[in-house]
Amino acid sequence: MTGLSSWYGTMIEATEIDYSRVTAGNPRWLLLRTIILCIVCCLMSSKLSFGDPSDTESAATVASEEAGAESEDGTAGAEQHPDTSGNGWRDLFAEDLSNADFPKGKWAFDDRVLTATDDIVIWSDRDYANFILDLEFKNASGTNSGVIVYATDVKNWPANSVEVQIADDFHETWATSPKNYQCGAIFGHVDPSASVVKKPGEWNRMTIFCRGRNIRVVLNGQVVSTMNMSEFANTKINPDGSKVPSWLSRPKSEMQARGLIGLQGKHHGVPIYFRNLRVNEL
Repeated sequence: MTGLSSWYGTMIEATEIDYSRVTAGNPRWLLLRTIILCIVCCLMSSKLSFGDPSDTESAATVASEEAGAESEDGTAGAEQHPDTSGNGWRDLFAEDLSNADFPKGKWAFDDRVLTATDDIVIWSDRDYANFILDLEFKNASGTNSGVIVYATDVKNWPANSVEVQIADDFHETWATSPKNYQCGAIFGHVDPSASVVKKPGEWNRMTIFCRGRNIRVVLNGQVVSTMNMSEFANTKINPDGSKVPSWLSRPKSEMQARGLIGLQGKHHGVPIYFRNLRVNEL
């Protein structure tokens, strides 16, 4: 405990009596030493039981700092979306899309809402590893889109990335599809724990936490899917026994935890809308 050794040493020094001053016929000095030692033992026991206040304060400070660190990177509270106005957060794409990779004219911001005119993916202009991506999206009736992370091949991205599914679960096509095709799923691999997507025309919030090979998806305030990429080594069967779509032909366990971020466009002619796309590299 902090300060305990020096405190104890001081008390012991107080008992170091010069026995050259004590005679065999005068036992009062021995009695006095015994009393002092008893007092020291009682005080030591008290400090061991109740602890040094400075130690309690230090522990509280450490706990507070650790909690603060979690809040800063947006991970405090598994079911919470982060405050994206804090340090480290920035827009994924510039308003003029100068830091995005896509065919000219296929994607654009309109009143801060990003949307596509075709079934084309818009990509970040560089790789990301260990990050949090926070965004809002709005479906149309029958929307089928996705947020793509860790992409290493833009031509065959379905097999060489991890896709977090965006879909209109209210539409019959997706309501009757396999669970790992529905909104919030890690597409083709992990079922969402619940369908919490809002009806077409309403804004949803999604946060994707990518920490190495571990991915967690929060949708509208609820953790809906998690993945440890190392556990997905089979291209036929998922760990839960469900089938892997044939076009996801590369095991997630072999992929690197680093790559491009992408948004899937107007898939099958149905629009998707994004806004407030913010990223924080950890």
